[in-house]
Amino acid sequence: MAFPEYDYVNLENITLREQVASDPQGFLHRHEHGLIVDEVQYLPDLFSYIQIWVDDDRNRRVILTGSSNFSLMEKVSQSLAGRAAVLTLLPLSFEELAVNSINTDCLMLNGGYPAVWGNMQLPKDVYANYYMTYVERDLRQLLNVRNLSSFQQFIRLSAGRASCEFVASEFANELGVDIKTIRQWESILETSYITFMLPPYYRNIGKRIVKTSKRYFMDTGLLCYLLDISNEQQLADHPLRGAIFENMVVAEMVKRYYNRGKTPRLYYYRDKSQNEVDVVDEISFDQLCAYEIKSSRTYHLSFNKGLDYFRKLYGDRVVSSMVLYDGQEKSVSPDNGFINFRDWSPDIG
Repeated sequence: MAFPEYDYVNLENITLREQVASDPQGFLHRHEHGLIVDEVQYLPDLFSYIQIWVDDDRNRRVILTGSSNFSLMEKVSQSLAGRAAVLTLLPLSFEELAVNSINTDCLMLNGGYPAVWGNMQLPKDVYANYYMTYVERDLRQLLNVRNLSSFQQFIRLSAGRASCEFVASEFANELGVDIKTIRQWESILETSYITFMLPPYYRNIGKRIVKTSKRYFMDTGLLCYLLDISNEQQLADHPLRGAIFENMVVAEMVKRYYNRGKTPRLYYYRDKSQNEVDVVDEISFDQLCAYEIKSSRTYHLSFNKGLDYFRKLYGDRVVSSMVLYDGQEKSVSPDNGFINFRDWSPDIG
């Protein structure tokens, strides 16, 4: 849809893949006006031919997509360094789904994977297949995991602690593996866009790196599957519904940055006295937006406690503070406003 004039080929097709492999130069020269190659990781030798083809004429354009981020990015960095722009395609966002007509529990349970919305497949089937093929098989092979049981337990324990601080030593103690292994497992989940971290906010940038981050799942549909939530009623009554709701909204913030080709500058705030703000969006060094996320349908003044404290602490640097909740009333004020999470529009610098 974005590039209708480009030719499209999918290397998932074995016959086509063999044809391209037999004459890669001829294949590229038949598509001078633009080319989209899907599942390009199946033919890694093609990258070297693309490099030469593009170097001969810098006006040539190729769009390379693939579902295996590891092998794809390895080849891009090796063969196409300085020649490629990288765009991250995450699960569907609120903007893409037009969420105003969708029940909140349905939105969290379905997640953002296209097969659920485009093909009307049951979420539990989509995420079960995804988990079995990609998470268990591909990631386990990449990590050379010998103890599959511990790796599976790690992923499911992670789901139970979504929207919480990630403490590697706690996982290591519970699973009986060393901290280095836990960090390796988590790193691979982040690289594959299954999870992501929200660092703590400090003026001192060095502290942001070494202090404990909060960890979220990129998609709440997968998160619900890992928590054995199979329908909306189970989700509505689940003790972790608030954490899942927070996860959904924070993931949406991340998507909106990536969908605009920008790197997220999102943090959380918490001090030793347990004063806390769910999300701090650093628009620039002297412009901060603070957000409190609540799954409640009713707004309460107590929701502002963390925002009030943060405003006093950082003064004029806080240009906006808002409670994002599931209710219908709204108030957009110079101080702390509140608004339904669906109506929130980011101020991305």
